[in-house]
Amino acid sequence: MIERIRIGISTCLLGEEVRFDGGHKHDPYLTDTLGQYFEYVPVCPEVECGLGVPREAMRLVGDPVAPRLVTIRTHRDITDQMVGWARQRLQALESEGLCGFIFKSKSPSSGMERVRVYDANGIPAKNGVGIFSRMFMEHFPLVPVEEEGRLHDPELRENFIEMVFALKRWREAKACQRGYGCLVEFHTREKLLLLAHSPVHYRALGRLVATGKGVPPHETYASYERQFVEALRLKATTRKHVNVLMHAMGYFKKDLSADEKQELLEVIQLYTDSAVPLIVPLTLLNHYVRKYDQPYLRQQTYLNPHPVALKLRNHA
Repeated sequence: MIERIRIGISTCLLGEEVRFDGGHKHDPYLTDTLGQYFEYVPVCPEVECGLGVPREAMRLVGDPVAPRLVTIRTHRDITDQMVGWARQRLQALESEGLCGFIFKSKSPSSGMERVRVYDANGIPAKNGVGIFSRMFMEHFPLVPVEEEGRLHDPELRENFIEMVFALKRWREAKACQRGYGCLVEFHTREKLLLLAHSPVHYRALGRLVATGKGVPPHETYASYERQFVEALRLKATTRKHVNVLMHAMGYFKKDLSADEKQELLEVIQLYTDSAVPLIVPLTLLNHYVRKYDQPYLRQQTYLNPHPVALKLRNHA
């Protein structure tokens, strides 16, 4: 059994009947698959701010940068009620140790992006952000967030879940009682993962760790966390993955036979050509790590950044 990671989530996605029409938006992937690894902290802004079930439908109106939340039929403005509740809820969520949040798409309170905002003529534009989700992202800028709909995209799903597990590892490193040494160990383990997302951040964080002893620890840790999250938000492309795979292959210069080297190069080329998913060259690489007991690669989280059962690297 592994310790489940605490994740915030829009309550309706768990199957709770809290929507304006008394229904829900249960997502089986979130509850049945990710639920094996995530411990959900449900949040329903409308119900928790004092609105009932069922209730009058609402929408965002006015300026997309600072829209008002207004009921559709009676035109009741409940923005202040929602904002006042949200401020208190965000304070309470600080103690939950959330490593991510999954929002309900298109919701005027919880949509992360492309939420309809209606102008003075009642014409909608998909350029808004839900009242609560906007406040959450401003309050917790380093916590990974996603919408349930976007999680059906394999690349977006992989990146979000990878960030959640990475943030969990980072918080465990921050809680380490051995000070600066824990940062060095953490960075060493995450090097190839960083390289797969951003060579620029990979080099910058390397310099930060190398010179960190001359800076107060809390400043070094804060700077590292910000840049670490920034790096992982950048997509790990095929080209970047190939760069990491070739880099990792270099650690076997004295180990691989000519046939083994050729086999690995051929599999990497197949991945480059989108003929096989990333899991194929990684499986072979992991085999060689075990066979030759390669110490540096054995500790790299890049090779196993999340549970294999999630099959996040199986898409071509």
